[in-house]
Amino acid sequence: MTITAKQRGSRAGKSGQARTRLARAAVVRAARTLFLERGYAATTVEAISDVSDVPPATVYRLFSSKLGILKALLDVSIAGDDETIPLADRDHVRALLADPDPRSQLSGFAGITRGIMSRTEPVHRILVSAAASDSAAAALLAEQTRHRQQGQAQIARSLAHAGALRPELREREAADIIHALMSPEVYRLLAADRGWRPARYERWLTRILIDQLLPPPTRQRERTPECTPETNR
Repeated sequence: MTITAKQRGSRAGKSGQARTRLARAAVVRAARTLFLERGYAATTVEAISDVSDVPPATVYRLFSSKLGILKALLDVSIAGDDETIPLADRDHVRALLADPDPRSQLSGFAGITRGIMSRTEPVHRILVSAAASDSAAAALLAEQTRHRQQGQAQIARSLAHAGALRPELREREAADIIHALMSPEVYRLLAADRGWRPARYERWLTRILIDQLLPPPTRQRERTPECTPETNR
């Protein structure tokens, strides 16, 4: 079979994309290690280049700056992969927003939040620390907070449109509650400071979201297992 110039070009393009993806992943992994070990300010692009075995020129071409590397690290940590599809546009998030059962919907989002927080908590600490002395990092932190608010507002909007919120609760108030309970700060207090396992955090978050946002049940439901030391796993 004869390989045409077009086919050769297509293969070369795919090979180049694969190399770029591998280089990006290597840089992000190296940056995570160095940021956690040395801190953001003490980590240089050159050090990231050395650990990742990616030339400095390539690092700058792919990420533009050290802040660009931190942003990429945040994006990968939030999504759990390096796909370019925003979290809000992913099938499992869309399916939860369309779920007609509000308890199931909140349980599902608690599970997503558990995964995001367990991956991003150390990275979020890096960003908060960097934002204290770096205006560009502070702007990135504000942008990340804004994106989180927008995504969480969709949950409140979905519940409000379905008529699932407590009668006295407005959509804006529901969004505020969700933003507070699903915040990195609360996860850090419970998981990092108090030693909660991610599974325990998820059970607690599910229960408190349901209690705070939805009307009380009209009949006795089976109780959710309490968070005891034995269930902290």
